Amino acid sequence: MDIRTDLALESISPDSLPESVHISTRGKAFRITEIIIDDDSCLESLGKGRGRYITLEGHSLSRFSDDYQNMAQELAHELSALLPDGEILVAGLGNNDITPDAIGPQTAAKVLATRHLSGDSSEEDFFSSMRRVSSFAGGVMGQTGIETAEIVRAISAELRPAAIIAVDALACNDISRLGTTIQLTDTGISPGSGVSNRRKELSEKVMGIPVIAVGVPTVVDMHTIVKSLTGRKIDGELPNMMVTPRDIDRLTERASQLLAFGINLALQPTLTFEDVRGLF
Repeated sequence: MDIRTDLALESISPDSLPESVHISTRGKAFRITEIIIDDDSCLESLGKGRGRYITLEGHSLSRFSDDYQNMAQELAHELSALLPDGEILVAGLGNNDITPDAIGPQTAAKVLATRHLSGDSSEEDFFSSMRRVSSFAGGVMGQTGIETAEIVRAISAELRPAAIIAVDALACNDISRLGTTIQLTDTGISPGSGVSNRRKELSEKVMGIPVIAVGVPTVVDMHTIVKSLTGRKIDGELPNMMVTPRDIDRLTERASQLLAFGINLALQPTLTFEDVRGLF
């Protein structure tokens, strides 16, 4: 049976690691697992190519934690390590009209866009210390008739950013990671891959610049749920569906806010947590 997941942590077994795969752990506010793959030798067997995959696991993102500030700052720290210097384009992937798929658009709407402010002479001293950032959410192919990768590539060609941050909803195969996990990777993303609707990938190979993918699992495969509860193999011919948490509205809203907090803090290190909180 084909198990659908976007998480590198679920694609790799720590008990049988290829020589090219290295795993380390750390973290305080989150339990952080970093997987580094040295080459593309595992691309066919694991579905993951060369790059860094960082997974942050915690409590449900649908609830506000007493450790929220530390969570946002730890997320920002991990994201900062993947980003080059220079202008950044933040792309919110997904469909804002479908709640489990709205993580990307809702995050992009909360990111502080500064590209249009950098030439404001009245606030020159303040804005001169801020990184140039652009943010947009272009919808999905079913709405626009255009591949998301084509839209991002066209905008990137015009703006010429140093890197792209692509934010999207993900699929997982472990129920415990549903709405509790954030994945960061410098390998880019193939929108819709976790739900068997793979579109053209957003990656450095396609875009010509680094693409940092940020995502939260909001759906899990129904066959996987049944298998995890019963231990039985599922007939692949049986009807299947993707399942989402009951509180998906709250999860999408609060997870996107946490992602935006982390992205804003990572992109604008001169801003404090209180400064960023004032944006919402």
